[in-house]
Amino acid sequence: MIKVEDLSKSFGKIKAVDHISFQVKERENLILLGTSGCGKTTTLKMLNRLIEPTSGKIFINGENILMQPPEILRRGIGYVLQNNGLFPHYTVAENIAIVPQLLRWDRKRIENRVSELLEKLHLDTTYLNAYPNELSGGQQQRVGLARALVADPPVLLMDEPFGALDNVTRSKIHAEFKALDELKRKTIIMVTHDVQEAFELGDRICLMDKGRIIQNGTPAELLFNPVNSFVKDFLKEQRLQLEFKALHLIDIWDWLPTSKKRETKLNLMSDTGLWESLEGFKFTNSEEISISHQNNEIKTVGFEQLMAAFYQYKKQQTHE
Repeated sequence: MIKVEDLSKSFGKIKAVDHISFQVKERENLILLGTSGCGKTTTLKMLNRLIEPTSGKIFINGENILMQPPEILRRGIGYVLQNNGLFPHYTVAENIAIVPQLLRWDRKRIENRVSELLEKLHLDTTYLNAYPNELSGGQQQRVGLARALVADPPVLLMDEPFGALDNVTRSKIHAEFKALDELKRKTIIMVTHDVQEAFELGDRICLMDKGRIIQNGTPAELLFNPVNSFVKDFLKEQRLQLEFKALHLIDIWDWLPTSKKRETKLNLMSDTGLWESLEGFKFTNSEEISISHQNNEIKTVGFEQLMAAFYQYKKQQTHE
């Protein structure tokens, strides 16, 4: 869906982005991760031409975006900012309706779509006539997301979208983000400096430093097959928790004991994340979970068996 070739951006003598290339598959969530000043936000802004590249090419759905008028390009791309970017003098309804009005949707279609999104994002319709300063930070961020999604663009760009939220609100919105069907249909590029967030939400991660991509891969690849000491050191402090977030039950399936199906409080698919599965024990107060594989095989395991399989997987990675 998105292809970046040899992209660079210089500000005077400073090279903010230095000859980077990457691709994003349709319906994939790619995270641009790195410390401040590594070039991730500049890269994101070049994808909708808020910043014009110094050199290189960008293709979205096979079309060179540098050959399109910027305003036409942006109508087909959702954009979510850290501070939500809402217009303070517009109501919630008016903020969300901006792009549909530019696209000349009729009033009824706009109203129906806005109501649909408010319901999906757990915002009451009583907020439609409220102004941004009357909402909490989490509510404002949901409105910003609704505005980006309202015209159903195939591509969504997100610049530190949850950075201004407190940890509790952030955790709740992360869970909603992963569950929202609207987002599962999108190709997403998200910028963050939060390593935990990157591992929780990303299908793949581009780790950047000084304008270059140091490693581009799945969360598990960055953890278990780092290309150099920079990647290893960048992830070192939070490594154990990141490992839980990087892996899915399917990754450790071969080390889980075969068992007869038993009734449990929690039934999961094998593509469920390991971190989410471990949380399941806590939230359901269940001693066992049942895991269904694609070939209809089911394994019922306890917490200790799940952890034993995880350490067996790690042991194999170390030997490889």
